[in-house]
Amino acid sequence: MASCLVIGANGFIGSHLVDELVALGHEVTAFDRFSGGGPPMYSAVGVRQFAGDFLNQADVAAAVSGQRFVFHFVSTTTPATAEDAPTLDVRTNIASSIELFQHCVDAGVEKLYFASTGGAIYGDQGGESFAETALALPVSPYAIGKLAIEGYLRYFGTKFGLDSVSFRISNPYGPRQRANKKQGVIPIFLSRIAAGEPLVVFGDGSMVRDYLYVGDAVRMIGQTVGRSTRESVYNIGSGEGTSVRALLDVVTRVTGITPLVEERAVPSTFLQHVVLDAGRFRTEFGYDEFTDLEDGIARTWETLAGGRR
Repeated sequence: MASCLVIGANGFIGSHLVDELVALGHEVTAFDRFSGGGPPMYSAVGVRQFAGDFLNQADVAAAVSGQRFVFHFVSTTTPATAEDAPTLDVRTNIASSIELFQHCVDAGVEKLYFASTGGAIYGDQGGESFAETALALPVSPYAIGKLAIEGYLRYFGTKFGLDSVSFRISNPYGPRQRANKKQGVIPIFLSRIAAGEPLVVFGDGSMVRDYLYVGDAVRMIGQTVGRSTRESVYNIGSGEGTSVRALLDVVTRVTGITPLVEERAVPSTFLQHVVLDAGRFRTEFGYDEFTDLEDGIARTWETLAGGRR
């Protein structure tokens, strides 16, 4: 059993990660603001809850103290908010991440695990899929910030010996993903169908993404905990590309509802084709049990208010 601190534990991926780490037998501290007043998003019991603000360095330092492993799974921005205010991402996400890494060094943390992005970090370069050896050429402020944080992790490793690994996660989806965050086309589609609203599609629906069920993502990450990693960066994705048109077909079958669709112009920073090659991860850790897209969307639909299979 290892002491694990999950920063961003009341978020979408973070809450599922808490559940996975507890299931693996680890001692987990969940760090988040927990400002909603309701129960936490994770379902595991026996979790130590630490209410704090990622932007408050006293809170972060106190939470990191005594932890063996730290999971940096919080983001102060989304792709949309970072694009609207790029300097906000720099002043909050990047700056606070650097301060977190220093606290980890000071506290003697054994390893830091970072949730980067695979859905946007490679940019539009053509090709069927991206391996970690491909150039990272992000064009959106959100992905640029993630790449900068990866760079600072290399710096802290070189200068201070902080061991770390970055997970470039593709396009995760599943229960607990909040459509009001305007991040993730699957929860947005499902929530709009549940509300009887039209779906917005950018362009002709030919854009391709690598959709990964959140349970698969956290199981992959959980396999690395406490183990040495040969590399500092791993793609976390299914390796399967799905167009928006094909995704519309799936959500129509799952919900039994044919939605109205509104086509809009493609924003300049949207990428046409992003599929991840997760061969590096599978070679080292052997994961190859991905949830079928239709099954994953059905599970997600069932969790929505008014949703039905």
